[in-house]
Amino acid sequence: METNKKLEIKGKLRFRLNSQKSQETINGYLFLLPALLLLAVFLLYPMGMAFYYSFTDFYLLKPDQKQFIGLENFTYIFQDTEFRQAFKNTAYFALLVVPIQMAVALGLALLINQKLKCKVFFRTAYFSPVVMSLVVVSILWTFLYNPNEGLINELLGTFGISPQPFLTSPSQAMNSIIVMSVWQGAGFQMLIFLAGLQNIPKYLYEAASIDGATPWQQFWNVTFPGLRNVSIFIFVTITIAAVKLLVQPMIMTQGGPLGSTKTLVYHIYEVGFNYRDVGYASSMAVVFTILVLIITIVQRKFIAEERG
Repeated sequence: METNKKLEIKGKLRFRLNSQKSQETINGYLFLLPALLLLAVFLLYPMGMAFYYSFTDFYLLKPDQKQFIGLENFTYIFQDTEFRQAFKNTAYFALLVVPIQMAVALGLALLINQKLKCKVFFRTAYFSPVVMSLVVVSILWTFLYNPNEGLINELLGTFGISPQPFLTSPSQAMNSIIVMSVWQGAGFQMLIFLAGLQNIPKYLYEAASIDGATPWQQFWNVTFPGLRNVSIFIFVTITIAAVKLLVQPMIMTQGGPLGSTKTLVYHIYEVGFNYRDVGYASSMAVVFTILVLIITIVQRKFIAEERG
């Protein structure tokens, strides 16, 4: 009898625990439901429709006349000279802005990590461009780059350098946007690098100093390995942001001059909203999504190797 009672009590306890876990699971999904609905409405549904439209000739002003055309849009991508130019511009921007911005952010983090007076002021000053609207920053730098009355040309004139065309020159426009983008975004990566620097154990530097290591040797053998995971994360985030470049060329150059600053995202926007060719714009958006997914997979691979 006692054994049966114990088994009955255990069964009741197990049932209560299972019921409690089930209720907690249901409550968890109920809390997630609003976020999942928003995700489905504003992300999954648009992605699905873009994938569907990429196989059609959907023209925005004639939505009832769209027809299924198979892979014709994707085939035309490889023949589109504007797409190739936009891809080259995007790749050029990413190849330059990623290492430069990482180097500037790391340099600022190393500077802020030192025992300096007014450290809070400098940290705030370096980070302040990040919290500013990118549209506002783009307009501000457009005035700074003005070839006639811009502040930068005024400063160059004091050193005897002739005024530069900057945004009006095909050879200087993208480089000018790169400088502005580094200035605007380096503060955010600086804070991440700073957090990584502060997590490196101090005794490693003390041991290296005792062994007679120079500051450069300490950086290369202690600081750099300690920031490896942080550097991978920053590298991938900057790369993804670089390939999504849109606001700066849209505000500062409208893709010009001569298409020298037209990027992939800007080209997709222009085809979809200015030319109303939603089908072709959707096919380019699908290709762009695949490109971002490849970058993300590479990121996960590197992080998995580091953790392993």
